[in-house]
Amino acid sequence: MTNPLLSDWDTPFDLAPFAQIEDAHFEPAFDAAIAEHNAEIDEITGNSAPPTFANTVEALEAAGRSLSRVLSVFFTLAGADSTPERQALQRAFAPRLAAHSAQITGNKALFARISTLWEQREDLDLSEEQARVLMLTHRGFVRAGAALEGAADTRMQQIKSRLAVLGTQFTQNLLADERGWALELSEDDLEGLPDTTIAAMREAGRERGHDGPILTLSRSIITPFLQSSPRRELRETAWRAYVARGANGGDSDNRAIAAEVLALRQERAELLGYDSFADYKLETEMAGTPAAVRDLLMQVWEPARARAQDDARALEAMMHEDGINGRLEPWDWHYYAGRRRQAEHNLNEAELKPYLQLDRMIEAAFDCANRLFGLEFAPLDVPLYHPDCRAWEVTREGRHVAVFIGDYFARGAKRSGAWCSAMRTQARFPQVQTPVVINVCNFARGEPALLSYDDARTLFHEFGHALHQMLSDVRYESVSGTSVARDFVELPSQLFEHWLEVPEVLETFATHADTGAPMPRDMLERVLEAANFDQGFQTVEYVASALVDLEFHDGPPPADPMARQAEILSAIGMPREIAMRHAPPHFAHVFSGDGYSSGYYSYMWSEVMDADAFAAFEEAGDAFDPDLARALEDHILSRGGSVDAAELYQRFRGRLPGVEALLRGRGLIEG
Repeated sequence: MTNPLLSDWDTPFDLAPFAQIEDAHFEPAFDAAIAEHNAEIDEITGNSAPPTFANTVEALEAAGRSLSRVLSVFFTLAGADSTPERQALQRAFAPRLAAHSAQITGNKALFARISTLWEQREDLDLSEEQARVLMLTHRGFVRAGAALEGAADTRMQQIKSRLAVLGTQFTQNLLADERGWALELSEDDLEGLPDTTIAAMREAGRERGHDGPILTLSRSIITPFLQSSPRRELRETAWRAYVARGANGGDSDNRAIAAEVLALRQERAELLGYDSFADYKLETEMAGTPAAVRDLLMQVWEPARARAQDDARALEAMMHEDGINGRLEPWDWHYYAGRRRQAEHNLNEAELKPYLQLDRMIEAAFDCANRLFGLEFAPLDVPLYHPDCRAWEVTREGRHVAVFIGDYFARGAKRSGAWCSAMRTQARFPQVQTPVVINVCNFARGEPALLSYDDARTLFHEFGHALHQMLSDVRYESVSGTSVARDFVELPSQLFEHWLEVPEVLETFATHADTGAPMPRDMLERVLEAANFDQGFQTVEYVASALVDLEFHDGPPPADPMARQAEILSAIGMPREIAMRHAPPHFAHVFSGDGYSSGYYSYMWSEVMDADAFAAFEEAGDAFDPDLARALEDHILSRGGSVDAAELYQRFRGRLPGVEALLRGRGLIEG
């Protein structure tokens, strides 16, 4: 039988032929692609000619294309349309991929060729991008353990393999807990809930085979429930289920996995000569050291904690006015914050949501991209991996730029959260290729689908990542798009969020779902005035998670992560009324892979830059200033990782920013 994953794709824009791909195709395609990649590596190392940039580094860049194609399809499906069969494949592939990667980085002949080029780098007449690729290649091999010998080398490969298995299991356990919990509600239990939330809960019930509405752990359902339900006992049940994900005992419990991951990461760092995993991980980031990260987070922590404590007292007073004695609890915060928001800004989600239609917010993001960068978006009728998905061709002045795919609705087969990925990234070597970019979200369904303001911000955030991929203009795939330092990757995404709050954007695209009328001017002003509402809470729950992540990795690994978490939170004076945004058993950013380990702070690090970067547009008096938009594309969005991140930012802004812009932007200091 012909395997479509190994065949040429005679499809529009070379998109994956999803309609032809079956789960049975993945394993043989994986085997064949691994073998092909190994043969390509053997060809590089077996070359009798002296190493050159072309026959070693560029040859390495060109290798593994079949494997990348197979994995891009597989991991797209595994994350957004999971099945038991795909989960089993993912568990089988994880250690094999880790071993394959370790085999390449542990290839002494290959490393010797790369090291020779590194030593000769001043005489190679390389372009700026080529010099960067050589540096990153050499550094990547060293940090992967290429210089290790004997038992240390063997142990490093064992650690990598085990970490890959644990990361996959962590993700699948979390999905199992999220998919496995649901609370059937009676009609009386719907008291106080907006019609849009009730409709989403009824749709969730239908999807899971229930006759009535159900409460699930999807954020698009549980957050508005916590904000709107006056039933305190139901709020407590829902909140406890949400924060207990991954810590419910049994086969899906992630606590032991988290402890083992931390221990293995520390051992990995020590094998490479670092004192801690945080030292190892942060060496290549803009922050550089754990001390620099801690300093930033604590500069933000103190004013945020003070604001949150003031807010807690105000919310507790409101609760007492309702005749409920005792302390404000975490499951009370969203409810009373929502009522306070209504009282102070005359604004609630039920009033606001009809003006935030999903389709109109997609149009808004596209329009901003057009006004800033000249991009145009035309719908495509092509087979995709799920009926929920939509696709657009992205062009500029008639020239094809990218394909953009949006997968916006929550469903049981999709992992939680929101993310951007690329099934193909931009490059000009070994052949010219344009990106295929996917935004995946978990919004509640509806007719039409309506968003909360946080949902709309998420849509803009992920589209900012997509722009980073679409506008990439580099030669080599390894430095394309979002292949940048972890604490720089969130800059384009968080920066693009600012355009949602540009008044003319909301005036144009925030139109009522029933009447088509634009958002009233007074409501728009109230929306913008409330943009920083509850920032004490939001900042505390985030910074607490970032500090716990840092401390977990900066020093001896804790045998009991939950006990260590309690110690860390006690030391910083965590308000008891607020929970961490991500506790270890469901902290997928940190434990499903190495991506954000020791790096959850990066959202805050990037926010320092995004606040300063958008200030440039404000100083120009035009959120769509063409010269600044061109500079943003030229110096940041198009360059990927081809230049050091700090250098890119300074080319755009002329300097690096301080934390004050962030604090002012969050309303945590005056000014």
